[in-house]
Amino acid sequence: MSYSSVKISKGNHGWGGPLTVTPTDEKPYVISVTGGGIDPVAQRIADLTGAKVVDSFANPVPKEETCAAVINCGGTARSGVYPKMGILTINTVAITPAGPLSKFIKEDIFVSGVTANDVASTENIEIPKELQENIASPEVSQVKNDAEKVAQDSKGQEESRLLRLIDAVGKVAGDFVNTFYQAGRDTIDTLIKNVLPFMAFVATLVGIINYSGIGKVLANILSPLAGNIVGLVILSIICALPILSPILGPAGVIAAVVGTLIGQQIGTGIVPMYLALPALFAIDAQAGCDFIPVGLTLGEAEPDTITSGTPAILFSRLFTAPLAVLIAYGFSFLLR
Repeated sequence: MSYSSVKISKGNHGWGGPLTVTPTDEKPYVISVTGGGIDPVAQRIADLTGAKVVDSFANPVPKEETCAAVINCGGTARSGVYPKMGILTINTVAITPAGPLSKFIKEDIFVSGVTANDVASTENIEIPKELQENIASPEVSQVKNDAEKVAQDSKGQEESRLLRLIDAVGKVAGDFVNTFYQAGRDTIDTLIKNVLPFMAFVATLVGIINYSGIGKVLANILSPLAGNIVGLVILSIICALPILSPILGPAGVIAAVVGTLIGQQIGTGIVPMYLALPALFAIDAQAGCDFIPVGLTLGEAEPDTITSGTPAILFSRLFTAPLAVLIAYGFSFLLR
């Protein structure tokens, strides 16, 4: 079957790209990992290229048969997992590389802020040539390795034991310093790109809630649920509904909003302090539900396992979420 190619450019405030997506007989699928059916961007790519588009939540396909993945990740999980697997990743949310997987998010494999208008068909595709000059044949590599080994053996015989000991100690010390130095860089990078922006977001959210009157409206709605254990159990069931949890999960925005409101009510005394722990489990019932197919794929699960596992885990939240709230309520007696 013949396929066409499309050029995908970054959208407004987006990052990365442009990417050229060309399906093949070996990789005919464009997957939509958005938790709400087939995303318009994925559908447009399929329409222009002739690829097969599937909802990865409902019909997961092996990564070996995936030519591109369309996601709507505002965090760092899906944005890094698919580039790590070597799959062209199109994010409909405008983000920049961040988090522990940011080293895999490169401009030649990832693009963000994409809308359907940023997907354009192209007839003349310039496919980058493989850097074959950097790929040595097995025979040449073996000869080179043998020569290096002979040279190292010769050098080792000439060095004294004292010098080799100093060299070994220096190597270990260097590896130790470099490891902790890189860990420090990753920590600062995560702090600047993830923690501080989220703190700013929460602070802005609190300001909007306080001065716009939205907080009072939502507080009146949530007060009956947040003020007693029965309401918190109901709230956890609502957040864990399989049709809602994958949509509520991305970036933890819903949990941040509801948590801010409940935190304000606890601070003002409307909600008792001992309900803080069960409230935490109630508003986080949807956590990770959008990541289930990605996590199973990352664990190299079979497509049939992903097909059965995704709804199984989503429905299991309906039972584990209220149970977690009740267990937390039991421990909350220590706070009285």
